[in-house]
Amino acid sequence: MSDKDTNQQPKKGVASLLEVFIVSLRLGLTSFGGPIAHLGYFHNEYVRRRKWLDERSYADLVALCQFLPGPASSQVGIGIGVMRSGLFGGIVAFLGFTLPSVIALILFALFVQGFDVGNAGWIQGLKIVAVAVVAHAILGMASKLTPDAKRRSIALFAVVVTLLWQTVITQVVIIVIAAFIGFWMYREQKAPEISHIHVPISKKFAIGCLTLFFGLLFLLPFLRELTQIHWIAVFDSFYRAGSLVFGGGHVVLPLIERELVPVGWITEEAFLAGYGATQAVPGPLFTFAAYLGAIMNGWSGALLATVAIFLPAFLLILGTLPFWGAFRSNPKIQGALFGVNAAVVGILIAALYHPIWTSSILSPLDFSLAAILFGMLVFWKLPPWAVVLAGAIGGTLIGLI
Repeated sequence: MSDKDTNQQPKKGVASLLEVFIVSLRLGLTSFGGPIAHLGYFHNEYVRRRKWLDERSYADLVALCQFLPGPASSQVGIGIGVMRSGLFGGIVAFLGFTLPSVIALILFALFVQGFDVGNAGWIQGLKIVAVAVVAHAILGMASKLTPDAKRRSIALFAVVVTLLWQTVITQVVIIVIAAFIGFWMYREQKAPEISHIHVPISKKFAIGCLTLFFGLLFLLPFLRELTQIHWIAVFDSFYRAGSLVFGGGHVVLPLIERELVPVGWITEEAFLAGYGATQAVPGPLFTFAAYLGAIMNGWSGALLATVAIFLPAFLLILGTLPFWGAFRSNPKIQGALFGVNAAVVGILIAALYHPIWTSSILSPLDFSLAAILFGMLVFWKLPPWAVVLAGAIGGTLIGLI
């Protein structure tokens, strides 16, 4: 895909930042279903509709974020914002995507801590929305990224291994193996023409971000023990959780639970109530930290916890993006990227089955609603917010039957 087919050149000025913020805010208000579903929403908005980057660039960025610890969907959003409008573009993209769920969870913590939303029909409807969104994303990505039998075989390998070997490092191991397989299979193939994406961040700045990431990771525990200051201890707990999580936002929950509940900062009941509420809001699951911080210390605690858990994701994506651009344009490793992109498709297919399908499609009525929502996306080309609304209404009606 050439630059004529996409709108990938970085934009400058307040107007560009405002555009990034508005688009990401709309995604933050409508992106239900967890990180895999978020990637589907991003694909539809940034690749299909706005053409801010092409299919291969998007898949490469997703693969990069799968390598990194932290919330992959948030890192993809930050990366797209950076490539669109520079460092501040990444910041406003993050704010737009994250603020709606942060505010909702803080309000929940302050006003409705005892409200049980775990079995609400509209939440089940939002889970079914995720089925349609991810299936739609898989169709689009598979047609571009697995065009031949070799890459389809890699995708099939990723599906099988992801489903049969479910650990926190599975995705990273699959991507590494797929990179080697792709490198070997396509080692003599001429690199295809790819569209150039300028990342407006210097390598010096990127190295500084990586240095700060590792510095905080090792320094904060020492400061915590040395000073015995409560806010440093809280920052350290959330920062470490955000730094060491592979495999999606749900994996962070047991890490945070072990940090907060045993020391008495939050009760088990309040923790579980917040987890239920987090399933009901759009945006990244890491915003659960806002709820926990609010329970512990109001708005200031929510802000501290949110910054701490997302800061590693920021530092890692800013620290790797400038090198990623050179990496993906090197003809010697295009074969490896072929394999990685095919594996990403396989990982998405596996995620469509488990946990999305297995936790959402529980009856013929659920499947019927998923089919209707899929048709709204694929056949009628309706916007995601309309599909989300229809899913919530449909789930409520099914709950009444």
